[in-house]
Amino acid sequence: MERVRSVNNDENMSRVSRKKSPKKRMKTWKKVTLWIIAIIVILFGVGAFAAYRNVSNVANKIYQSSGAKSMRNADDALNSNKPISLLFMGTDTDFGGRSYKGRTDSMMVVTLNPKTETTTMVSIPRDMKVNLPDFPQYSPSKINAAYTYGGVKEAINAVESHFSIPIDYYVTLSLGGLKKAIDQVGGVDVVSPLTFDYQGEHYTKGVEEHMDGTKAMWFSNMRYQDPQGDYGRQARQRLVLTALIRKAISYKTVVNTGFLDSISKNLKTDLTMGDMTKLALNYRGTNKNVKNDYAHGTNDNEYGVSFQDVSGAEQQRISKVINDSLR
Repeated sequence: MERVRSVNNDENMSRVSRKKSPKKRMKTWKKVTLWIIAIIVILFGVGAFAAYRNVSNVANKIYQSSGAKSMRNADDALNSNKPISLLFMGTDTDFGGRSYKGRTDSMMVVTLNPKTETTTMVSIPRDMKVNLPDFPQYSPSKINAAYTYGGVKEAINAVESHFSIPIDYYVTLSLGGLKKAIDQVGGVDVVSPLTFDYQGEHYTKGVEEHMDGTKAMWFSNMRYQDPQGDYGRQARQRLVLTALIRKAISYKTVVNTGFLDSISKNLKTDLTMGDMTKLALNYRGTNKNVKNDYAHGTNDNEYGVSFQDVSGAEQQRISKVINDSLR
């Protein structure tokens, strides 16, 4: 009976998909990763020389230790310019009236290898069925609920445990943070891949629109009207994020205290100011070669909860991909 209660509890914490999972095919993650790296590297690296005080203050605000178990000494790897891994998580907090901790609607492991000048990006299904290392009473659970139960620490522990990989650093950014950042830069220009109406907003396929933070975030949030479900939503999120970084890299934005503050309230990482500077100086060449992959899952319905079942063989394959990229 405990197993039944655990799954039902997870159902309350994670949204159950109302549609069959879309065809499993990985879209290019380069754009979404580069915007995150650009925020870290440009704002906190290159931008530090233009506005050191502002950037340094933001770096202090966004720093938050993960508290996760360390599989290796990440600082030694970074200081020696060796390959490092980062877990990027997009949360659904501070958006649409939400005030709870939320879930990680997107999870991606990124490795940066300066020796081979390669960035490797691996997407993890948000509905992947996992046993949570520190919350067996809520297992099996969706991996996006790890953050709900145990924050960044549990999310990292779950990824490391199931894929046998080291996570050196993490970055989280909320949807609410994106909305604020978009408003701070004066909106973004985006071409919609679909025609649809959502939350009182209308979007037309193939038409470039200037979107404020609210319209851009509803555009990013719609899922059930998209033929590709969550995969389609992720693609629209990448469009918004790419448009945002075009605005965010300008000098005026870098020194804009309002923009920096909007980022600091919704962005968290265990990278220090010194770590970010090292990334800016020593890892900028890693995007010359970009490799993309994702953990393949199959539909699994247990006690009325929809999961993605990633087999042991597939977990081992992903483990090899990531560990090989760190050599």
